[in-house]
Amino acid sequence: MSPTHPPLAGRLDGLRSSAIRDLLKLTARGDVVSLAGGLPDVELMPRERLAAAAEAALSHNRCLQYTESPGWMPLREVLADRESTRLRRSVELGEIFVTHGSQQALSLLADVLLDPGALVVVEDPAYVGALQAFRTADARIVTVPLDAEGMCTDDLAALLAGGARPAVVHTVSNFHNPGGVTLSSQRRRELARLAEEYGFWVIEDDPYGELWFDSPAPAPVASHSRNVIRLSSASKIVSPSLRVGWMVAPEPVCRAVELLKQGADLCGSALAQQIAADVLADVPWLTDHVDHVREVYGERAKALVHAMRTRIGDRVHCRDASGGMFVWAQFTDGTDVDRLLPEALAAGVAYVPGSAFAVGGGYRDSMRMCFTTFDAATLDLAVDRLASALG
Repeated sequence: MSPTHPPLAGRLDGLRSSAIRDLLKLTARGDVVSLAGGLPDVELMPRERLAAAAEAALSHNRCLQYTESPGWMPLREVLADRESTRLRRSVELGEIFVTHGSQQALSLLADVLLDPGALVVVEDPAYVGALQAFRTADARIVTVPLDAEGMCTDDLAALLAGGARPAVVHTVSNFHNPGGVTLSSQRRRELARLAEEYGFWVIEDDPYGELWFDSPAPAPVASHSRNVIRLSSASKIVSPSLRVGWMVAPEPVCRAVELLKQGADLCGSALAQQIAADVLADVPWLTDHVDHVREVYGERAKALVHAMRTRIGDRVHCRDASGGMFVWAQFTDGTDVDRLLPEALAAGVAYVPGSAFAVGGGYRDSMRMCFTTFDAATLDLAVDRLASALG
């Protein structure tokens, strides 16, 4: 007889595991070329530079102790300088808060900004990590569509004019996950204007902004309004294992987040944060490093899109990737990618079905593919296997 345990919290009833993480379990075998993950290429991560930074940190005992809940002060100084350049204004130390990756920032902000039942507006298709954070907070989630210029702010304006009063609007402004698109300059200004007119917070989620291929993304939404909370991370440009993310937010928000973080994990890793401060402050080295990552990823993105257009042709529509890590492909011939997935796995290729990013259903004709971890020849092989599965 199975033991009877006390019940779990009711908030878990509406949650489900990330379809992407579940899919990664199925694609672990070596004969599958998996375009399903959202992982930076480990071969491009600066192991020797990180080792030198770790050795420098370990030359004294400060890295072995607890650090401040908002983050190690020298790292926050580095981040304040970087973000001041991006936002084209002076960012104060009190506006910088370091988190255990930017996903923790999303989780903490959901608790700080949202009461149960509060309205949150997200893009459709949506970043699944944001959906998980907002669902955990018992928020009501409403969507606005994406197009080639990012979030459709006209749709958001119509929603607001119709009486909707969100507490939060979430956007992945640069090289969207999963859509791959970037919010235009005009829409950034409009989103900031709407936030101030209607009194809601914008969470600008920007882990990919430095991974542009042809030209930098426009100025952040946060440069246009103090109602915008900006999130970023070292994961995509240095290494995910550092687990160093950060937010730029008004001081009252940072202080509220600090209270919750103290209850969650007290503080981050002093060692990891000192390593991150070392490499992020080394501007000449970091510039060269990120330039190289951009060059490699840009070539791989072009290779994947070219293979899809050449091998699958008019059956699928793929936008050119101008940065980031993902290509969003939409079939035009009625292909159901959820039903196709078992055949694709049998053929030795994996992707994430678009339905994994849908809030209210849909996108069964679309898929997300990550191009970062394979060279052009392997990407060609993956598309050949996909074409074989399509028949």
